[in-house]
Amino acid sequence: MMENYKQLKRKINELEEELKLYKRFVEHVNFPFSYVDYQLGKVINKERNALSLTVETVKKNNNASSTLKWNIDLQKDYPFEQVEQFLAPIFDLVSHHIVFVDAEGIITLCNLQAANDIGVNRDEIIGKHIRELLNIPDEQIMTLKTLQTKQPLYNCEVLDRYYGIVNTRILYNEDGSIKRVISMFQSLNQMKEAEKLAIAGRIAAGIAHEIRNPLTTVRGYLQFLREQLPEHIVTLIDQLLIPELDRANDIITDFLNIAKPNEAKAEWIEVNHFIQNDVDLLLKSEALLHNVELSYRLDEKLQHYAVYIDKNQLLQVLINLFRNAIEAKTEKSLHVNIETKLHNNLVQIYVRDNGPGIPPTIIHHVFDPFFSTKSTGTGLGLSLSRKIVELHKGSMRVQSEFGHGACFIIELPAYSKK
Repeated sequence: MMENYKQLKRKINELEEELKLYKRFVEHVNFPFSYVDYQLGKVINKERNALSLTVETVKKNNNASSTLKWNIDLQKDYPFEQVEQFLAPIFDLVSHHIVFVDAEGIITLCNLQAANDIGVNRDEIIGKHIRELLNIPDEQIMTLKTLQTKQPLYNCEVLDRYYGIVNTRILYNEDGSIKRVISMFQSLNQMKEAEKLAIAGRIAAGIAHEIRNPLTTVRGYLQFLREQLPEHIVTLIDQLLIPELDRANDIITDFLNIAKPNEAKAEWIEVNHFIQNDVDLLLKSEALLHNVELSYRLDEKLQHYAVYIDKNQLLQVLINLFRNAIEAKTEKSLHVNIETKLHNNLVQIYVRDNGPGIPPTIIHHVFDPFFSTKSTGTGLGLSLSRKIVELHKGSMRVQSEFGHGACFIIELPAYSKK
């Protein structure tokens, strides 16, 4: 009898402890909710931030289902840092730049598009001031302007080096202080490039029709007449006139490729393997011919990733960059390094040289069609190279400190092979 009493008391103590656990758990639930159990005939109500709950009686109904209703306010009931962690992978799917900063201008969220376009490591930029992300004066940073004025911006056009439309919104704490400033930036640079290419396409079509046919006619007659002309005139035709006509025709062909490139024959390739075999095979002989030191630095992590690209077109891009470095060579020995990295969700290919570099006054024009600093250059090589990369859903940019070489960066979407 005594043993049964002890077991019953122990069971009662366990139930009381379990009931205390439930009550304490409910006390820590900040958001309001209502739970109705029709089989027990009871309803529990909890108000926001209340330490206790109320239990009321309702009519029993064994056929009715229990119901639970809650009203969660993400700003009041949930730590905002966890909200940001939840939103981050969603914002990574957005093609615009999205950045959150706190009241001090410190970055708490930065989506992949912003990190990739600006060229930073997203994980490393979190926790730093927004000026370290944008690298422009504070007075040009619209997010900081919103912090200072406490006024959101609606479709504000900005004319800094990113050139675009910015929107900002403010989240407040309960005491009225600023919790976050949310900024979304829509770059207009791609639209400008698209307009340039549309104009280039229209010009190219006119050039192809109005000039190519006469060039072919002139070339044909020169070849026909050379048999009837003196030797010195034949030499002039073979060494100057026909080569210049062919050069003009090549310029038209390159320009047409920028406006309407050839269809890509994409395949899955591992970038490191591609560089070690296809690229090195072609560049090694040119490097030896021009006395150029060629080296590689390949990220081993990329062996688990692949890119979907036309190998021949990517090879053409890398050859263009290598030849540009050779043509810019000065008297000192030239060193070209090709490096690969896995960055965020991208494969990056760096082509660096220790040449003279690019003056800051022209670096923003190097990808413009017909822009060239070489007397014999057409100014189409880099335009065509970037267009090829963009057709493979990638991007291409340049960094240079004048007098200390140049670095072209190709970024392509990385896909895990797992």
